[in-house]
Amino acid sequence: MAELISDADATQAKATDAASKPASVAPPSTEPDKNNRKRHLLIFTLLVVGIAAVVAFFYLTQWRYSVSTEDAYVNGNQVQITSQITGTVQAIGVNDTNVVKAGQVLVALDKSDNGLALETAKAQLTTAIRQFKTQSANVQQASTGVTQAQTALNEVASQIEAARVALNAAKADYQRRVALAGMNAVSKEEIQHAADNVAKAQTQLDAAMARQATAKSAVASAQAQRNASIANIGDNNVLNQPAVQAAMTNIENAWLNLTRTQIVAPVDGQIARRSVQLGQKISAGTPLMVIVPLHDLWVDANFKENQLKDIRIGQAVTLTSDLYGKDVVYHGKVEGLSAGTGSAFSALPAQNATGNWIKVTQRVPVRIKLDDKEVSAHPLRVGLSMHAEIDSRDAPNQPQVGTATSNSEPVAVMTAQPDMSGAKQIIQQTIQQSL
Repeated sequence: MAELISDADATQAKATDAASKPASVAPPSTEPDKNNRKRHLLIFTLLVVGIAAVVAFFYLTQWRYSVSTEDAYVNGNQVQITSQITGTVQAIGVNDTNVVKAGQVLVALDKSDNGLALETAKAQLTTAIRQFKTQSANVQQASTGVTQAQTALNEVASQIEAARVALNAAKADYQRRVALAGMNAVSKEEIQHAADNVAKAQTQLDAAMARQATAKSAVASAQAQRNASIANIGDNNVLNQPAVQAAMTNIENAWLNLTRTQIVAPVDGQIARRSVQLGQKISAGTPLMVIVPLHDLWVDANFKENQLKDIRIGQAVTLTSDLYGKDVVYHGKVEGLSAGTGSAFSALPAQNATGNWIKVTQRVPVRIKLDDKEVSAHPLRVGLSMHAEIDSRDAPNQPQVGTATSNSEPVAVMTAQPDMSGAKQIIQQTIQQSL
């Protein structure tokens, strides 16, 4: 029994020793791991080479021709609305953010003073026409005076001719009687009577000659008066009289000032920076508000100076805005280059001749025209940020962007013009009533 127990203990001890010893491990195979590493390295290498090839392809075909900038902003005209006359604001028709059309009333001024000025001008025209009528009557009267003086002169001439005939007859009678006196055919009394007739005829002739001188003087005086009257009146047409023309001009000026009490929008656009207030006393030139024509916008893209050599006038530009993101793409055209850098036109330009100088790459604004239809479909606002990208291969035959261009046509024209038909109607009515 004791032997059996010892054998069992020995067997258990052997089992315990066998369990405590580590099992023997077969040596691992390294060949599959090397193949995997080579495969992975090859794939990575091919991937890097493929990416490099794609990058090289896009760089050689597209990217190196692309000129872009994030320093681009929407710009537009800001039409300053000012008053052309002095007046008091009676009504304001618009406010900021309102959209207006050309000819729409923005501000109304008090019409009282300008209405009185128009009535004064009408009275001046009436007075000028009456003066013309008086001067015309004076000319007619002076012409009548000349006619009367000339008639009197003609009568005196007839009298002179008759006096000369009478004098010649008296002289002939006297000489005949003197010749007969030698033959005692006539008496002394008859000879004396004939001599008295000669003296009387001579006196009458002298008196007629004196009246002729007076009549000539009267004719000259009447003619001078008529000439003076004609000189005062000038043309017989009332519309050509200087006083009448001046009065007509005053009516037109008064009418123009009266219409200017209605301050209208010169262009279509949106109201901004409205500063005018009700009851405000404004003078000519006072800024009231600004109209921004949102249909006529452009982009000022500030490219670096080393980017400008590849930019040409007329090149196509692709633009995106931060407002709509990349979902909305605008297409524009390069219009021109600014005359100077942004720093050159700043309020405090750089003084590079003083102090320590550090070279800084400058940016020059390039003006880009937007497509009106695209702007209408996706409206923009002045000052919005844009991303501009130009393909420098486009428009190779166009002049470089630094080439200055000129316009033969006006770039902007006011569509709302003052209506002077009312002034012309007032003038016609006043003339018809005064004549």
